[in-house]
Amino acid sequence: MFPHFLFLSRRGMQLVDLVRPIRIPLQGVTVLVALSLTSLHAHAGDVLTFEQALGLSQARSQQLVAQNHATAAARDMAISAAQQPDPVLKLGVNNLPINGPDRFSVTRDFMTMRSVGLMQEFTREDKRLARSMRFEREAQASEASRAQALAQLQRDTAIAWLDLYYQERMLALIKAQRDEIRPQVEATEAAYRGGRGSQTDVLSARAALAQVDDRIDLAAREVSTAQTALRRWTGRAADTPLADAPDTSRVPLHLSDLEGALTTHPDITVMVRQEEVAQADADLARANKQADWGVELMLSQRGPGYSKMASVNVSVPLQWDQKSRQDRDLAAKLSTLEQMRAQREEATREHLAQVTVMFQTWQSSRDRMRRYDSALIPLAAERTHAALTAYRGGSGTLASVLDARRMELDTQMDRLRLDMDTARIWAQLNYLIPVAHDVAMPRP
Repeated sequence: MFPHFLFLSRRGMQLVDLVRPIRIPLQGVTVLVALSLTSLHAHAGDVLTFEQALGLSQARSQQLVAQNHATAAARDMAISAAQQPDPVLKLGVNNLPINGPDRFSVTRDFMTMRSVGLMQEFTREDKRLARSMRFEREAQASEASRAQALAQLQRDTAIAWLDLYYQERMLALIKAQRDEIRPQVEATEAAYRGGRGSQTDVLSARAALAQVDDRIDLAAREVSTAQTALRRWTGRAADTPLADAPDTSRVPLHLSDLEGALTTHPDITVMVRQEEVAQADADLARANKQADWGVELMLSQRGPGYSKMASVNVSVPLQWDQKSRQDRDLAAKLSTLEQMRAQREEATREHLAQVTVMFQTWQSSRDRMRRYDSALIPLAAERTHAALTAYRGGSGTLASVLDARRMELDTQMDRLRLDMDTARIWAQLNYLIPVAHDVAMPRP
């Protein structure tokens, strides 16, 4: 904690409470900001926690519902594909006369027959199992797509919650700065009216206040934008005050085992499942190289004076050009399979590189935040103190004091932005793989 500083006007050497530097503990949050946010939460009742936001976004997601239906549809198709084709009932009249004395009679001509038949195509068991397996693989791919959508949902919700959390703290920090500057404007105006200050000091103080007000408007807009983004995932719960941020100092990954951890990454799992679907398509194309047989039994009835007829027919597709048809189909499916395999391997390498960069950036940002806490923020405060001391001693200007205060605020804002960026990377690393969360609405 840094003490309040007073300085003497150059002309009258009167004590004027002009500069009170913003004080930031090593965690990067000012006491004033913490007190204002605590007061806000105390009057607002319950808060929206990070875990609640994740649970609410999952409960509200229609993308997950769509993936559930896609999985159920594929599983139903897998059961259907394993069955034999439906038998076909055939009814007909053969050799019906259309002219002469027996025209349109179904009984007088000995060749006229009324027929009823039943035809059944017999699909081999291995082909039916291949068809069923193909849809089962599709169901597994839908499940993987759901996990992929859930991981992305959790990442987006986590980032939206963290953005709003830090934007609110930036706004509170700038407002605290304005509360510090407003008395100094009044003090410089009073000193000028009393003949102890200059008009330049008054204008400089007013300009500093106007700049802070402009930054407040910009920060308020960023808060509104962040709240809108969070509302996309949590609904009206985004209007609830936020609880404390989660611990972003740890991630469930280590640089040494990233490659192994990425094997369960939803994006990679989806590609593995798509590869399995392609393999099932190839197996089905291979099974289709052997034709299915069909059997038809028909009973025909003629006029009263004629005997009844029975017919048995067997149908077999003639695959007379397998080299140009079935073999080509199989070759195409095998090529698609190799395409899927190559894409998966390439995507794995790309994800490994991306996650490695994110992990390294997260570690570097943690080091930078420690540097802000141990050096940059204290040095900015000391610069403000030195400028103030010089002004009190008559060797400095008010402009240098205001500039030092502005630099101190910028340093603190940079620390918060760095913390927000680090938290965003933490969210991406922490939710590479979806995590189960309970759905809990904040009480009204």
